[in-house]
Amino acid sequence: MPITSDTSEITTLAIQIGAVMIWIGLVFLTSKILHRYNQDPELVRKVVHIGTGNVLLIAWWLQIPTWLCVTAGIIFSAIALASHYTSILPMLDDVGRKTYGVFYYALSITILVTLLWEKTPQYAAIGVMVMSWGDGMAALIGKRFGKHTFTHLGNKRSFEGSFAMFFTSLVMVSLILGFADGFNVMHLAIAFPVAAIAALLEAFSPGGTDNISVPLSSAALSYFLQSII
Repeated sequence: MPITSDTSEITTLAIQIGAVMIWIGLVFLTSKILHRYNQDPELVRKVVHIGTGNVLLIAWWLQIPTWLCVTAGIIFSAIALASHYTSILPMLDDVGRKTYGVFYYALSITILVTLLWEKTPQYAAIGVMVMSWGDGMAALIGKRFGKHTFTHLGNKRSFEGSFAMFFTSLVMVSLILGFADGFNVMHLAIAFPVAAIAALLEAFSPGGTDNISVPLSSAALSYFLQSII
């Protein structure tokens, strides 16, 4: 009986890892195709930015254990840090700027799953989705439609991009809380301030630090507001 149980656990773990690896493979295959046929490196980078963030939703859906998520986060962080110096994965590099943004991205995911995955994975998901989808859409919309720009500490932003960040974050927080706890209009009382703070941090955090300030603050504020509302 114990042998059967162990076999079942190994099979489940293999399926979980396989599903994540297939998704990551699809993300990077898409990025390679875009890189080959599209001259905009920012688009390629944001596809990877959003796509890799979605891994956390897959992990949540498949109930991947905490130890595996943390281990993967540490490995991802190490690869991201190495890529900053050696361009192991060029599509992850910050376009036109030399920052630790990709490393902060991986580090924030690792911190969130370490602290929240065991009992409250929805808040880890909020932090990562606001970072990946919110920041990704802010960059893409801002670049395509941004007509009203401002500069802070050398970072050029647009009001159109910031609104995209706010709106996308609002949708992500509302959806995740809805799926976790049942859809309730009161979730908007959490989603609005979280989205507003995330948009401000994305606009004014210097040197790629939005990849750590946005997810950590979004997760923490969501957790706090949910506990008092």
